[in-house]
Amino acid sequence: MKRQFSLVLLILAILANFSVRAQNKATLQVTTVASPGAFPLVQGGKAAPILVDGKDAEVVRIAARALGEDIKAVTGFTPEIGKTGPNQVIGLPVIMGTLGQSALIDQLVKEKKLLVGDVKGKWESYTMAVVEKPFANVAQALVIAGSDRRGTAFGAFELSRLMGVSPWVWWADVAPAHKADLFVTPGMLVQGPPSVKYRGIFLNDEDWGLQPWAARSLDKDIQDIGPNTYAKIFELLLRLKANLIWPAMHPSTKAFFHYPGNPQVADDYAIMVGTSHAEPMLRNNVDEWKSATMGAFDYFKNRKSVQKYWEKRVKEAKNVDAIYTMGMRGEHDSGMQGAKTIADAATILETIISDQRAMLQKHINQNVEAVPQVFTAYKEVLDIYDHGLKLPEDITLVWPDDNYGYLHRLSNPQEQKRPGGSGVYYHASYWGRPHDYLWLSTTHPSLIREEMMKAYALKSDKLWVVNVGDLKPQEYNLELFLDMAYYAPAFQESGSVQKHLQKWTQETFGQEKAAAISSLLWEYYQLAFERKPEFMGWSRTEPTTQTTYTAYNHFFYGDEAQRRLDRYEALEKQVKELRTQISAQKADAFYQLVYYPVVGASLMNKKFLYRDKSYLFAKQQRASAQEYAQLSRQAYEEIVKETAFYNNQLANGKWAGMMSMKPRDLPAYQAPVLPEIKLNPTAPWGVAPEGFVTKDSSLVPGPTLSLPMFQPWGGQRYFVDVFLTGSQPLSWKANASDKWIKLSTEKGKLTSAEGQKQQRLWVSIDVSKVPKHQKSKGYITFKANGIKIKLEVNVASAPETPDLDFYRGFMENNGYVSIFAGNFTRQIEKQGRSWEPVAGLGHTQKALMAPLSFAATVTDPEKIKENAPIVEYDFYSLTAAAPIVSVYTLPTHPVTSSFSMRYGVSIDDGPIKVLDFKTVGRSEEWKVNVLENRAKRQVKSPSLAPGKHTLKIYLLDPGVVLDYITIDLGGLKKAYSIIPETVK
Repeated sequence: MKRQFSLVLLILAILANFSVRAQNKATLQVTTVASPGAFPLVQGGKAAPILVDGKDAEVVRIAARALGEDIKAVTGFTPEIGKTGPNQVIGLPVIMGTLGQSALIDQLVKEKKLLVGDVKGKWESYTMAVVEKPFANVAQALVIAGSDRRGTAFGAFELSRLMGVSPWVWWADVAPAHKADLFVTPGMLVQGPPSVKYRGIFLNDEDWGLQPWAARSLDKDIQDIGPNTYAKIFELLLRLKANLIWPAMHPSTKAFFHYPGNPQVADDYAIMVGTSHAEPMLRNNVDEWKSATMGAFDYFKNRKSVQKYWEKRVKEAKNVDAIYTMGMRGEHDSGMQGAKTIADAATILETIISDQRAMLQKHINQNVEAVPQVFTAYKEVLDIYDHGLKLPEDITLVWPDDNYGYLHRLSNPQEQKRPGGSGVYYHASYWGRPHDYLWLSTTHPSLIREEMMKAYALKSDKLWVVNVGDLKPQEYNLELFLDMAYYAPAFQESGSVQKHLQKWTQETFGQEKAAAISSLLWEYYQLAFERKPEFMGWSRTEPTTQTTYTAYNHFFYGDEAQRRLDRYEALEKQVKELRTQISAQKADAFYQLVYYPVVGASLMNKKFLYRDKSYLFAKQQRASAQEYAQLSRQAYEEIVKETAFYNNQLANGKWAGMMSMKPRDLPAYQAPVLPEIKLNPTAPWGVAPEGFVTKDSSLVPGPTLSLPMFQPWGGQRYFVDVFLTGSQPLSWKANASDKWIKLSTEKGKLTSAEGQKQQRLWVSIDVSKVPKHQKSKGYITFKANGIKIKLEVNVASAPETPDLDFYRGFMENNGYVSIFAGNFTRQIEKQGRSWEPVAGLGHTQKALMAPLSFAATVTDPEKIKENAPIVEYDFYSLTAAAPIVSVYTLPTHPVTSSFSMRYGVSIDDGPIKVLDFKTVGRSEEWKVNVLENRAKRQVKSPSLAPGKHTLKIYLLDPGVVLDYITIDLGGLKKAYSIIPETVK
């Protein structure tokens, strides 16, 4: 029986969350206007006192104090924080407490004045309600009751959000709007339990930001990341309804347990402590394992020393709320020492885990299955697991992504039955090959949603941890990730991400600017999906290579490189205009969350693409080559300037040392390496039409030049550059031979001044004036300084066939067809399955996804035709050719070990070719795939006659994401980005 998991996701969500989440309606709100029955949180200059039980958890008192500070930040009035019993309550208080830990709350429950049936006994749940006459001398109270200590804290911080306080009030200086009075409307709010049980972050690669910043700001005494810094981080996690930290662990930072205040503050804030995939048993091997005195970190040769090392930490952490990482790798992020084969590694790992569990049983809990434990199948550990490693069923199996946002594996039906369940370790920041991305936050929100909701659908919902590098500037992606972890059903629909981004910008910057800011941030993520700014040098790391020229085409497709530059220029213009319109109160937040990442990404692209133009235009003897070299240098200098502002002036120097523009000082971050420019012009000016590429200096009067072929149904336009080769100014004119040739401009003036050394005009055709059914030829003549250059303009002849006259759809243009997967002609459902549109995903933002299913994949051609769902694309070819079909997918991985990444391709009724883009390990293909966010497969079709044809793509393996397709009939030119669709 086939199980379609888009539907299963919905069912799971309803079963898991309906009983409590159904009550999370807008029945309780915070307003500025009094209404009947509303609770006066702040009225007439007086804030309601906040009451907690002295015996409740420390995190409840911390949350109460933070709530009080938030109320002051919004209104200017500070509430009193008190500890009192039921008989001493007077006035109109806010009562916070945990069931079973607060006498105030327990009495309200006992007297049935507070209903807690939906949260009692649940994990991290709470109810918030306006209660009438809760006690004898109290007319009304606002009550926040948590099922446990974190649930209570989450309730307090949810009230802060309802007041308009962002979780980033401190970490990104998001100042709340001022409100004189605050009222809580009557009703009840119930939230929890969360969709994912353990939700948190991994602080990593902190060397260039978080650690130096903490050392000079919050923890000056130890000059490191210490209790004061962690207190601020833990408060942020509570505001984001998270509960877990994997602490910073690079050589720049002492181990978390090195400072006794760190585990203490974790307990105070009720944040669970774990360690990364490379750090078993709460140890930080980089800082704590001393080979000189302890010997090799090798369980084969040095077992007793390793055991002593682990057991010491388990004893120390007896009272720490912790999740233990089980197993063993190398000292740092490396493979296990001593294992000669995978079989050796699997055998010793079973022994290691058994020994580790004995320690937990001895020192933590005799019922070892009650101790939270995880095993992360990261890098080589996945191979060991697949070799048949026998993992205790109660240990949570954590699936990692491939470091670039694509999950390597998820649980099959048997693994889903494990009591320990499974989880996900995901990267939003990464150090390693093929290239780091540590500078800006650029992982596309739609990709995060698609991969994590896939994980949720396949029951990987026990633990979600995201690697956020040094925390900033991961603000939005971190909040998105944790919001999904807290309530996954809200993200079932692909369009939910754009709505979430707009809601986030509205909450952060206000309603007026929300649409504009969310739109430009979406474009920022979309451009980075095509190529991250850190990858624009086309360099690699581990081993590190120098930067080289990009793969963007400057001479075809309307100047592909310039189109990218134009998009970034438009973003820069928008963000700079918005900066002038943002209030002083929001200015620092806007710079951190929007301005710096957008402008930084734009400048990095300019640095490399202007360098490319300098090199290419020097070959064409353009005087502008010097200017583009200067623009490249200028872009680098502006990155330096903006980063200096971030570190020295932003928020009055609060973030000094937080932002590095060159983590690891890789070549991509350095000043541009510019070509030596030697111009030896033989004429004072030249013309370069689209499609003309030269290896020498022949772009001067001589042979007739030509533009790419125009099609008789119109829609195309091509550029022509008129440029100086020297420094003498001149005026030029352009004359078209025929009325059907349209020019964007017919004259201009070139000078040696900046920006005036060349001019681009656009050529198009007026279809109504082109002779029908015959090839047409015309000319554009350029004149300047007594020199003429002639440019040929050709229009193809349309075949005289009735079907073409009425045809509307994908059409050959200059020997190729370009198709976006989401713009299909039709699709055919088979056995209840079909390709599913995913809005906002992929290079085209019109992707199609093969639904998640555990049904066996059909690979026999005849059975494929009979059983496989199909998506079809009609196209019209003008050239007799045996085309090469290139299908581009996202570089996802098989959803379980039982599948691959296959789909079928055929044209018309031709044979089906099964293509598979699965990669193994860190192959060169995988490296290219993750740098480009795409996987490419090609198939050569039998020869096709001109006319209408149908491309068919068959759904085989689950999780395949179709993005776009090209059909090369002999004229396709190289391009890096998506080629605009060719349609009639």
